Amino acid sequence: MPLTSEVQSVVDTFNQADTALTDLPLATARDEYVKLLARAGGEPVAMASVEDLSLTLDGRELGLRRYRPEGLAARIAPTVVYFHGGGWVLGDLDSHDGICRQLAARAGCQIIAVDYRLAPEYPLPASSDDAISAYEQLVTRAADFDIDPQRLAVAGDSAGGHLSAVVALAARDAGWPLALQVLVYPVTDLREAAGDFPSRVRNGIYPPLTDTLMNWFHDLSVDGATDPRDWRVSPLLATSVAGTAPALVVTAGADILMDDGVLYVSRLADAGIEVDHAHYPGVIHGFLEMHDWLSVTGQALDRVATAVRTTLAID
Repeated sequence: MPLTSEVQSVVDTFNQADTALTDLPLATARDEYVKLLARAGGEPVAMASVEDLSLTLDGRELGLRRYRPEGLAARIAPTVVYFHGGGWVLGDLDSHDGICRQLAARAGCQIIAVDYRLAPEYPLPASSDDAISAYEQLVTRAADFDIDPQRLAVAGDSAGGHLSAVVALAARDAGWPLALQVLVYPVTDLREAAGDFPSRVRNGIYPPLTDTLMNWFHDLSVDGATDPRDWRVSPLLATSVAGTAPALVVTAGADILMDDGVLYVSRLADAGIEVDHAHYPGVIHGFLEMHDWLSVTGQALDRVATAVRTTLAID
């Protein structure tokens, strides 16, 4: 897969790095991931308000961060619930602060970012269970968080795309309102010998998500009690995806997870789900976080924002 010239420059920079995340102690890797995404994202977009909140799940606190952009006048607002990426091992509310600000400003809506338990301390499907429970609380307590439940979407990148797909399936089963699922280069199948996924071989050489890093994520997030065929772990293997919310799926041509997204698009379309597939050839995994490095990032953010504006009827 030939890379665009901008992307090739970013890949060269990654390849020149002295130390890989997989070579670092876990706490250090988590800190470095936050710093990396801050550099890649550039100057944070100003918001009218950014507020740290929390939910109580099973006697523990789960962090939230709410973003309200300039010009969002109404108290009750159209809302996107956002789940961060990071292979279920890395990432937090700080790592994806830049993306949430960008989407809030471009879509003109409220963003509520959800933290969740990470592996290896809490292997899958713990993160999926957190995402489902958090969404349930946000729906049932919509007024407490200024959410318009009839104009509600989920979105996430990579592992967060996986969690968004899982939440969409749970919302269908529970009858919770959900107008749109935005899955940005999602992981959809965690079986080690997963079907026909040539991109996992072909694109495993491209950082930041190389086959080495993908295997590291898998080894840390999946333990002996994790069933890779559980739909909360591999949503592609759900008995049915019929009846889930309309979807926007973003894939990248030089991404190890490209086929995960492409196959999920096909699964949704075959089930009669309205699905928009935004594919970016010659682009690597993680590009939505690279606003300061790649011009294509702004184009993709606008594509996501347009889908949100259209579906949630934002003027």
